Amino acid sequence: MRILRLTAVALLLACAFHVSAAELYHEPFRPQFHFTPERNWMNDPNGMVFFKGEYHLFYQYNPFGDKWGHMSWGHAVSRDLVHWEHLPVALPEENGVMIFSGSAVVDWKNTSGFGQDGAPPLVAIYTGHYTKRPLQNQHIAYSTDRGRTWTKFSGNPVLDIGEKDFRDPKVFWHEPTRRWVMAVAWPVKRNVRFYASPNLKQWTHLSDFGPTGSTNGIWECPDLFPVRLEGKPGESKWVLIVNVGSGAPAGGSGCQYFVGDFDGTRFTLDEASQLPLWADYGRDFYAAVSWSDIPKHDGRRLWIGWMSNWEYAGVVPTSPWRSAMSLPRELLLRRVDEGFRLLQTPVRELRKLRSQHVRNRGGTVDEIAQWLRQKNVRGAQLEIDVDFEVRGAAAFGLKVRQGNGEETVIRCEPASQRLFLDRARSGKTDFHAKFPGIYEAPLRVREGGVRLQVFVDTSSVEVFANDGEAVLTSLVLPVSSSSGLEVWGTETGPKVRRFDIWKLRSVWREYGSGRRSGMATTSLPFIFLTAKGEKLDVRAGMSLGADDYCLVRGMDDKARSAELHSAVSQNCILRGVSQSEYAGTCRRPAD
Repeated sequence: MRILRLTAVALLLACAFHVSAAELYHEPFRPQFHFTPERNWMNDPNGMVFFKGEYHLFYQYNPFGDKWGHMSWGHAVSRDLVHWEHLPVALPEENGVMIFSGSAVVDWKNTSGFGQDGAPPLVAIYTGHYTKRPLQNQHIAYSTDRGRTWTKFSGNPVLDIGEKDFRDPKVFWHEPTRRWVMAVAWPVKRNVRFYASPNLKQWTHLSDFGPTGSTNGIWECPDLFPVRLEGKPGESKWVLIVNVGSGAPAGGSGCQYFVGDFDGTRFTLDEASQLPLWADYGRDFYAAVSWSDIPKHDGRRLWIGWMSNWEYAGVVPTSPWRSAMSLPRELLLRRVDEGFRLLQTPVRELRKLRSQHVRNRGGTVDEIAQWLRQKNVRGAQLEIDVDFEVRGAAAFGLKVRQGNGEETVIRCEPASQRLFLDRARSGKTDFHAKFPGIYEAPLRVREGGVRLQVFVDTSSVEVFANDGEAVLTSLVLPVSSSSGLEVWGTETGPKVRRFDIWKLRSVWREYGSGRRSGMATTSLPFIFLTAKGEKLDVRAGMSLGADDYCLVRGMDDKARSAELHSAVSQNCILRGVSQSEYAGTCRRPAD
């Protein structure tokens, strides 16, 4: 048996479990079909990769509390992008190095040499952020057990230019040049640098892109990938994603994109591009990056974003967790008169959450409003799909999460060709002066109409207009009883062609009764190991010496996380040793 001694810094990542599993995912404002960590702070999605039937989602995580700090990689997996299983922290902060954002790939050709017995390894590429000196550089780690445990490369860092701000590597295999390519942000220079490597260990500089587009805020979390053209089988264009720390159209942080071509060395922007282009015009969509290694028979480009904004993320009033991810979305490109525009549609797997369904085949706005009242359609978790026929310039739209003087208003204005989301009276807004507001996106009337797809969860509203050509993502914090739905307009305004509404099931409801988002777990035995090697059962109130350890035993594929409800556990962090044997270091609880 191997005991893993953690550093004093790692001890600060201790997990304190003050909320029982039965209470989790039933708290006020807890999203019911968006990913959230069990507890504590989360921000950027990281390391998204598909391998052996599982979508991996790593994320920036503070195991110690609900504020930013001690950044490590949290970890979850899903077989359907809907139901998620929480796993232990994959890459913890240690030795004065935080684990900042990055990516993960399947090294199918074992170019790194990390693979075993002919099986390809998973390789994570991330930024090491040094806590005792102003330095960021790029590191790698690898896993040979489907991402359950990770080994940091002894030769780290693999890329270092001596900069204070140099982060967020996104790596992919470029088949035409048969090498790995990295896109990495040089934030204060508003620049994305491209590097190449034959083995993920040695990197050569290729070219730089920027500054252009939105440059008011620092550049972070780049991504580069081909995207299929709508209605053009076999055709695609390259899209470069650059997230900005400030200066987005709704204020604060946001996600811009560029359309062009990549030849394996340099990204070239389309001449017809009108910049900047924004993936999402809402207040709460940032650090969006895509999944690697989606099977060719699937063919989709899938991504997800952090559903918050750096201007107020640290004070959003949720507990014991803070922050959620957006819905996973599929990407396409649409050719319009001005060039290409990114389309985002919620992944089809979300349809399995549909339950009660009501449909109206069309009528005037007044007729649809009366029908909604008769049906008493309400809900805090809804999918709404409505097709408006535009007649004239009068405004129209929807109101969701309505009641108790609260409402979130979606407004379409054909005359100005704008789409608005108003959360000024959406519920709790007084925790930050910049939270309430009205946000707008360009709206193109297509074939005489406007289609709105709206996903309403406990604390968010995501609006996808005209197949996701315009998207607005927003946090909202209404009381649970504010669940009304209304369509509005004028007598001379639009006609409704079709109106579909589904109530959506929670992916977490059975979480506290021995399940993890639809996947079974088991209770784990815990053993206390004294400094003298004596083994004792862990019990509440037990005193520990500075060199004492606690072990977690009997962990299997369906049980990779656990809770200790004793004074001992509140200063214990679990670390992976092998698939069936995990260890952690404990220290004496503070008096």
